[in-house]
Amino acid sequence: MKSFIALLVAVALAAGGWFWWQKQHPTSASVGTGPGGRPTTATIETRSIHFAVSAAGEITPSEQVSVRPEVNGKILVLTVDVSDLLKKDQLLFQLDDRDLQIEKRSQETLIARGKLELGQAERNFQRARQLYDSRLIALELIEDEKTKFELAKNSLERAQTALDQVNDKLRKTRVTAPFDCTVLTRPISVGQAVSGSGGFNSGTEVLTIANLNDLVINAHINQADVTRLRVNQEVEVTVEAVPGLKVIGRVERLAPQATIKNSIKGFAARILLKDVDRRIRPGMTANILIPVASADSVVAAPLAAVFTEMNPDTRQMERYAFVQNGEEWERRPIQIGVSDYFVVEVTKGLAAGEVVSLEDKNKDRKPGAPGKAPPAAATRAAGAGTPSTGSGTRPAPATGSATTIR
Repeated sequence: MKSFIALLVAVALAAGGWFWWQKQHPTSASVGTGPGGRPTTATIETRSIHFAVSAAGEITPSEQVSVRPEVNGKILVLTVDVSDLLKKDQLLFQLDDRDLQIEKRSQETLIARGKLELGQAERNFQRARQLYDSRLIALELIEDEKTKFELAKNSLERAQTALDQVNDKLRKTRVTAPFDCTVLTRPISVGQAVSGSGGFNSGTEVLTIANLNDLVINAHINQADVTRLRVNQEVEVTVEAVPGLKVIGRVERLAPQATIKNSIKGFAARILLKDVDRRIRPGMTANILIPVASADSVVAAPLAAVFTEMNPDTRQMERYAFVQNGEEWERRPIQIGVSDYFVVEVTKGLAAGEVVSLEDKNKDRKPGAPGKAPPAAATRAAGAGTPSTGSGTRPAPATGSATTIR
């Protein structure tokens, strides 16, 4: 026990001595790092830059229909159920049509009677005309027979119209699929009375069907990103409920006017999914990746290494970087191209392998020293912290912690 205590005392004394020595002989910071180990330099390398913005949306069927009968009746046949796959013109349900069949026979009887009455009235009118031509009857009698003939004709036409209406109702008792579809809901059972769509509350919903072969995403695109979209543009889509699945979508429609959703002003977009995976279902959340700009195998620098300031002579913003030249830092004007949230393409002014500073070296120079920046406040470049695409900007976090570009 005593030996164990002695060992602990020895370890404590050794640790205390080491901390005292570190205090008396502080080590210098590593090359390229600042206080706390924060990187202060980066090496320019060649890499590819691909910048895209994302948006979320809900997956819905491209065609979804609430199926309601057009006439009142009672469900006689209902053989489909939820998740059934149906072909176009396949029977969905049928109403009991016995009352309509009785009405149809009654109207057919009226039509037969009307035809007989019309024939009799026509014969009487023709006979009266012959007698009038022979000056055997007065003009009033032939006019009476003509009126009876016209009335019989009108009566037959009314009966025919009534029969056509009954036949139309009979046709509407059979409801078929308007397109290849899947049954989503079926709140009604066989034998239940339903009302037609022309009645109260637009009729009774019997089924909800949708075309799940063609799905769309209804997304709300931020106004800062909508200019990067165009109709028929292809976008990459991932589905949260199906990890690892990536599909291609096509921008089908863009709203012409902005709306506010969740306190964000944006534009409604409709994106059609291509080659729909069977695991994707309506109601799932989709993430849309909108390609903005890309550049392959270009000279790239960290955004934190790019600075900008206004030239007092031209009143134009100029970009520059601090490049290591021996033990000195050379301020060098640069031109930039495509950027993402971390790196930026340098089209002129830098080469792969050069070391740049991630800190503003203007503050380290003495007044009048060569390379002194003009008396304008130097800031990060407009492209530094903001993806540069040539079609607009988008805020992004600063990236001063970047080191060597991979």
